[in-house]
Amino acid sequence: MTVLRVVSYNIHKGRSAMGTRESLAALRLGLYNLRPDLLFLQEVQGRNEQRYSLDGQHESLAAVLSMQCAYGCNAVRPRSDHGNALLSRFPILQYENQDVSDHRMEQRGLLHAVVEINGAPVHCLVVHLGLFAGGRSRQVAALVERIKRLVPADEPVLIAGDFNDWSNRLAPLFVEQLGLYEVFAVAPHARDPRLLRRLRDTLTVKPKPLAQKVHELGAHGGARLTPPPRTFPAAFPWLRLDRIYQRGFAVRHAKVLHGMPWRQISDHAPLLAELELP
Repeated sequence: MTVLRVVSYNIHKGRSAMGTRESLAALRLGLYNLRPDLLFLQEVQGRNEQRYSLDGQHESLAAVLSMQCAYGCNAVRPRSDHGNALLSRFPILQYENQDVSDHRMEQRGLLHAVVEINGAPVHCLVVHLGLFAGGRSRQVAALVERIKRLVPADEPVLIAGDFNDWSNRLAPLFVEQLGLYEVFAVAPHARDPRLLRRLRDTLTVKPKPLAQKVHELGAHGGARLTPPPRTFPAAFPWLRLDRIYQRGFAVRHAKVLHGMPWRQISDHAPLLAELELP
């Protein structure tokens, strides 16, 4: 059994939440302290010819963290580009970036890497979906098709990134078609003391109809109607944009990293999950 620390983070091109200053130094230190084994990054600048300090962000982070890296360039500008990146403590056997751009104004890609962990392949996909619902649906369809075509049913899969799916409409596709489960829906929860549970139930707003929620069943039969956590904006999280989906792992723990220094590093809050690979 191997325990993995998995982080997903939209790093906002190495700039602070408001975009007024560079945040790569704080990002390097924060990630170093997290000790990640797999790092799924979005909005990574691979090239910046105007500011050398923001150039090659995936490579500089990989050097500090002693990790291998794969970069998928999506948005190309005259003097810069950005996309998704995967950093891994384990060997990256191969990777490919699939263009899933829905229109010229939003250039998006699916970075699919195969990582070798204890001699076995683990498929890691870094995603950053579009802002419009129709485009997101087509991008998820491309993701589902890719996994069905290229990933054997018995091999572990991790999909993480910025899904821009604040209404949580896409999650059933992963559950029903791929057997993938969002980590917060199946992570162990501590039991509330009886008094606190009664107080919580008294104060809870009447839930929405079941059809508006996502029923996700865990690998060991534990089911919860649990929405993903709020991750945006980092200073006052309100929207549920970021996700980690998994297949073939047991979820030990999952949390959002709120507060300092994260709320100053990017406009998103990062996700951290501890997963067991048999």
